Amino acid sequence: MELKMIDSKSGLQVSEAVFGKDFNEPLIHQAVTAYMAGGRAGTKAQKNRSAVSGGGAKPWRQKGTGRARAGTIRSPLWRHGGVTFAAQPRDYSQKLNLKMYRAAMRSILSELARQDRLQIVDSFGLEAPKTRILAAKLKELGAEDVLIVDVEIADNLNLAARNLPHVETVVVASVNPVSLLRHKNVIATSAAVKKIEEWLA
Repeated sequence: MELKMIDSKSGLQVSEAVFGKDFNEPLIHQAVTAYMAGGRAGTKAQKNRSAVSGGGAKPWRQKGTGRARAGTIRSPLWRHGGVTFAAQPRDYSQKLNLKMYRAAMRSILSELARQDRLQIVDSFGLEAPKTRILAAKLKELGAEDVLIVDVEIADNLNLAARNLPHVETVVVASVNPVSLLRHKNVIATSAAVKKIEEWLA
């Protein structure tokens, strides 16, 4: 299989097993859900009746006072008491087999290639860390909402891209399904494509 390169007349030969897969929507949905769930902090916490300070002593004896029975002044029914169903820290991460994750990534990359949303360049560098230079370069390529993938992100590119809200730079090791699907276009260097191919082959 051959992917068209923007800055070269010749194409880039890639594996059909990585860039020629069918679009598997349920698997991609599962991979995206698992990835986003793994990013949740899960640190929300409230105090239940045992976590609120005080309330160790029984406020009055069980019988004979004419008042309702009470074992602690920190009951959720009382003012300054604990929360009835208190939120506790939890782990939101979902299990997704590595084989399934790689299959989802292959499916996403294949669909991007079919839709001509995956653009390959020999290299993507900037002579200066200027946002306007990068914006002009992306406008020439017709890709304003874009994910730029390279083996290593140069400082000039990283500094220029961080002021553009619809531009994201990422190294091959950090490529994920959410980033690939979030942007309209993906610009990858030939070296990055080969690295991805090695990883997913």
